[in-house]
Amino acid sequence: MALELDALDEQDGQTPLDPDEKAGLIPRHIETKGALNDWEQENILQATKWLRRAKIPAVLSEGFCRDLHRRMFNKTWKWAGTFRKSDKNIGCDWALVTVNLNQLFGNAQYWVENNTFAPDELAARFHHASVWIHPFPNGNGRHSRMMADALLKQLGRPVFSWGGGANLVSANEVRARYLAALRAADKNNFTDLLAFVRS
Repeated sequence: MALELDALDEQDGQTPLDPDEKAGLIPRHIETKGALNDWEQENILQATKWLRRAKIPAVLSEGFCRDLHRRMFNKTWKWAGTFRKSDKNIGCDWALVTVNLNQLFGNAQYWVENNTFAPDELAARFHHASVWIHPFPNGNGRHSRMMADALLKQLGRPVFSWGGGANLVSANEVRARYLAALRAADKNNFTDLLAFVRS
């Protein structure tokens, strides 16, 4: 029995998938949201291992952005690494994803070259902006966190702890703190997000 479409309904802070996106699920044996989360996590672990071993190329590029998402979700979703083609409950207009991402990459490169922010703040701001753009149909928070960690690695800095490595996918107190920190950053207050990423 395949996963019912209703089982993929979003929780607070998650992006809803449209029927076409849900139809892109590769493993047909999955029947519950929990099983899907576990399957995705295994896929993400493979990408994490690759990222730890890899000589990091230019992180601030559309090519790396897409490749990382593909590596994180290519065993789960047929559209892994493909930008979304519909509007969501969060994010810019879908037709502006490429423009906004390339603007973010350019801004972040400027921040790096001009020491505009300390590395932690630079990576946290990059993460927040990437989440706001929401380039993909699913996995944007997880992808944006891994992009921020790749950027830190490229800068020769330790990766973030992201709330002590807690599960930020399932509804829990740590996820609630993370979402609250992102919402404060929406108002240009990065204090809570900077505290969270190293907690």
